[in-house]
Amino acid sequence: MAKSSAGRSSLSRIMQIFAAFDIDAVFLSISQLSTRSGLPLATTHRLVAEMEEFGLLERQPDKTYRLGVRLWEIACRTPGALGLREIAMPHLQAVQARIRQHTQLGILQGREVLFLERLSAREAVVNVTLVGGRLPLHASSSGLVLLAHAEPQVQEEVLSSGLFRYTPGTIQDPDALRAVLQQTRQDGFVCASGYIHPDARGIAVPVSGVNGVVVAAISVVVPNDDAVTTPFVHLLKSASQAISRDLHTAYAPANDPLATPGGRYRMLVNSSMDSMQYLPSAPRADRR
Repeated sequence: MAKSSAGRSSLSRIMQIFAAFDIDAVFLSISQLSTRSGLPLATTHRLVAEMEEFGLLERQPDKTYRLGVRLWEIACRTPGALGLREIAMPHLQAVQARIRQHTQLGILQGREVLFLERLSAREAVVNVTLVGGRLPLHASSSGLVLLAHAEPQVQEEVLSSGLFRYTPGTIQDPDALRAVLQQTRQDGFVCASGYIHPDARGIAVPVSGVNGVVVAAISVVVPNDDAVTTPFVHLLKSASQAISRDLHTAYAPANDPLATPGGRYRMLVNSSMDSMQYLPSAPRADRR
């Protein structure tokens, strides 16, 4: 949380206000936003009014504020995280139909894994993951896969920091973590049994983008029992390969011989050929 606004740009202060919201703090008053952002009350009031005007924040009847739908609208136009989520979704659903527990999609954000999607069965094993939620990289299967393929600087930052312990099974020793990361790169998957809850086991594999760089992890959370993990690994690796192919189709350069004309639209909306032919040229009210 920011402690001072001295010398900060307007954009930086706006980001401080955005950062004040959290999974357990979705509705905040002006005074709460001021406290949580570290900004003066007058500054917070002025910025919140401007952000409300642009739809970035929405005022509620009780005078609290929440993040505006306008943010979602803008984010949906990026080929980044949301595009990845849409492309991965059919494959995540196929995995979930088989395992009927939890199926997840996560990306690297700093020293944490940010979850873009979680599909769950009602009677599935315990799982703390939330869509839009984060977990430490060393403590989750998705995080371990992403950390194993992260830049050396990121790995060293995590290894040299205090490794938070959820259960006795959570890795806390840096040398043990190095060994797990090396094994993960070698095997192409990781199994994290009881790292966050004794009853749950996470199994994850990497997803590669157009340039071969790991861009995400897909994982399942299943009961931490004596069940063989091999079928889960095969299922996840097959889904990962399919997602990577679809990412290539959607985002490969137009002159790439493997690229499919119109592929980026087709993969994002999974629609008919007629729709694909019409979409790029369709008149839209929001075109300026």
